[in-house]
Amino acid sequence: MKKKLAILGCGYLGNIVAEACVKGLLEGYELVGAVSRKFEDAVTLTGRAGGTPCHDLDELLALKPDYLVETASVKMVKESAVKALKQGTSLVPLSIGAFADAAFYEEVKAAALEGGAKVHIPSGAVGGFDVLQTVALMAEAEKLEIQAGIETRKGPNPLRNTPLFDESLVTEEGDHRVFSGTAAEAIAILPTQVNVAVASALATTGPDQATAGITSILGFVGDDHKITAEIDGVKAVVDIYSRTSSIAGWSVVALLRNLDSPVVFY
Repeated sequence: MKKKLAILGCGYLGNIVAEACVKGLLEGYELVGAVSRKFEDAVTLTGRAGGTPCHDLDELLALKPDYLVETASVKMVKESAVKALKQGTSLVPLSIGAFADAAFYEEVKAAALEGGAKVHIPSGAVGGFDVLQTVALMAEAEKLEIQAGIETRKGPNPLRNTPLFDESLVTEEGDHRVFSGTAAEAIAILPTQVNVAVASALATTGPDQATAGITSILGFVGDDHKITAEIDGVKAVVDIYSRTSSIAGWSVVALLRNLDSPVVFY
């Protein structure tokens, strides 16, 4: 029997998941519904990929999906995660920055246990969580010091309308270091742009401990993320460049396929 799939957020990334359903890349799933900030977007998505367009989260959860894919916002994760998990719907969130809130993260874990559901964190625009978790586990087991963090390079335009933007970023050549701190501090300043920093932090030392740095480069297109986890004798480096955010949407598809596969890659 096919697993029931629902989508929360019908923008660019949500439509990648829907398109995978249309193309037969998620054969083990049935898209049962979708909800979006604009109802007409949910109508368009389900009209092409199947399922019911819903007006709100309660209407969507009433369809009893096995998996809820979130591609909307940190705000939507905070509004939907606990309710979905308590009813037994597992969550696949892309707005992982929500879990930088330690109290909310604990609430989510408790809700998952109560409902017998799970939170499946996709690789998004980075990946390598398996090796990062392994290094962190080795550090814990062997009582070793661990250094973990992420360095991101991007162009100045995505930083517009944020506290990090300065006109010099678009007028002066060279590299401009615009942020240095922790992943938790980064998500507080850029709530929609550093989900990858929080995801990599959760896989290693936690958002309050893992470092984060952002460098703006004039003319740079896309994002280049370099994640490092290092202990005595072991160093893991994950370096991913993506011109668009499409890799994040496809990472959800890859995760869902893995969950449904008789052979699982970690």
